[in-house]
Amino acid sequence: MNFKKTDRDVTSDIKRLIGSELDTPSRLIEQLHAINDHFGCLPKPHMAALSQITARTEVEVIEVASFYHHFHIVDEVPNETQVTIRICNSTSCCMAGADELLTAVHELKIDHPNFVIETAPCIGRCEQAPVAVVQQFPIVAATAQKVWEAMEAEQYKHPSSRRTRESFSAAEVVEQCAGIVPINTVINPSWVGVTNYRINGGYRLLSSVRGGQITTDSLIEELESSALRGLGGAGFPAGRKWRVVNGFGGPRFIAVNLDEGEPGTFKDRTFLERDPHRFLEGLLIASEVIEAEHCYIYIRDEYHGCRQILIDAISELADEGTISEGFLEIRRGAGAYICGEESAMIESIEGKRGEPRHRPPYVAEVGLFGHPTLVHNFETLYWVRDIIERGAQWFGTYGRNGRKGLRSFSVSGRVKLPGVKVAPAGITISELIDEYCGGMADEQIFYGYMPGGASGGILPANLNAIPLDFDTLQPYGCFIGSAAVVVLSQADRARDAALNVMSFFEHESCGQCTPCRLGTQASVRLMQEPAWNNDALGDLKQVMADASICGLGQAAPNVISCVQKYFPDEVVDG
Repeated sequence: MNFKKTDRDVTSDIKRLIGSELDTPSRLIEQLHAINDHFGCLPKPHMAALSQITARTEVEVIEVASFYHHFHIVDEVPNETQVTIRICNSTSCCMAGADELLTAVHELKIDHPNFVIETAPCIGRCEQAPVAVVQQFPIVAATAQKVWEAMEAEQYKHPSSRRTRESFSAAEVVEQCAGIVPINTVINPSWVGVTNYRINGGYRLLSSVRGGQITTDSLIEELESSALRGLGGAGFPAGRKWRVVNGFGGPRFIAVNLDEGEPGTFKDRTFLERDPHRFLEGLLIASEVIEAEHCYIYIRDEYHGCRQILIDAISELADEGTISEGFLEIRRGAGAYICGEESAMIESIEGKRGEPRHRPPYVAEVGLFGHPTLVHNFETLYWVRDIIERGAQWFGTYGRNGRKGLRSFSVSGRVKLPGVKVAPAGITISELIDEYCGGMADEQIFYGYMPGGASGGILPANLNAIPLDFDTLQPYGCFIGSAAVVVLSQADRARDAALNVMSFFEHESCGQCTPCRLGTQASVRLMQEPAWNNDALGDLKQVMADASICGLGQAAPNVISCVQKYFPDEVVDG
């Protein structure tokens, strides 16, 4: 039985939950989060009251809420908070036993109407697979027993991924956070606070920029010389992007993409959990260069602990007067991979459905609220301080096989030491596995790899000498993207990985354009057959690549092409 509330009670709930600071038109998704966090769902009476309080139509509120996977719309207010148990079913987690984990969790027979068990796409902890999330509490290397214990202890009421600060020594700051050495991702109980960050030279560069000792032109030239490119996947040169946005009249904004929804990718989370101020300094330097009026950080909903780190780190800066209150604003995603696309992210920040925009105009000219907007991935800004302080030449001293710079590879799958590996750009997959990952896991033989996450295709083990960097994989029908590397062994099949990826794209398609919406659905159906209909799949690939609005539909067919070309024996009868 559900508890019935009067209209007055519901209105009082809404006013209490959203507060005056959320009562702005663009913060609809934050308002929905406040309700959803409280009830574990979105009761329709509360959505109706929200529409009245915020002067929106009820249809508009439901239209936005229904777009995002983490919002559960229910008819009435539940007696107790609804608790959602999500089991990640991305490629890395499935390789680690996610299907068996899901079955085992169901067999716990959690007999309570307010407990919901469901699968979820990648949640950004691929190196800790398999992963479950109870409400907002992540359980790594998950077992049904661990899930049960978290439920019994009600740990989901107190997400534990928040980190303490100021416990790194100066030497550890340099070693773990300067971006020079490989990072094996282990849940670490501490992060670098502003005091220790300043001890090691933090924010001196920002002061020099603000004081005029370093000019805007020299900063942009140094970035252009370093060849730093956007590290979210698109790879647009960072310095050129700053120059382009600077060419448009103000006001200007910055939007940081910390959505990191590409399956296999967890580098941004790893850096943020250790050294948030290095990123924040890069962001503030960028804001000085383009004279940004406001900065938005869009972080994926799965990163609850990281969001708290950001809140605390930003508060440190506001408390000491480095930034004005409210200059850096965190916006929270709600479980939509498409919001990693820059224009879809901007739509979401504006409180709308995260549907990609048609272009031109591009967001550099017409972005947030119709103004020029600099959009960057978290990691791109993370490197700014090191490159400017050490010089573009320093960044270029790293690299192999004719490539220059450093790349942060998120490595998961059948290796001994998965994690984030800061390695020379142009390193090969064999070198990456042997030198940085401790080799293949016990009894596993290298069979194939995904060099760029779900979008980047699949390659066989015999193509193990390709330099891993921008522009090197396209001749093979792949690309590096966010450098999310998933390693397959003889225990896996490329066709299974491809089906997992296409199922992900089907789930995450925003549905705005027909080629992507129907193309991913039809592809999944055909890929489930014992023998693939390559002619039909070929037609679908062509239409999706040519006619989809954004990169999701355009890149989705990559895995089909790779299996057909490199693993043909897996998709024929017998």
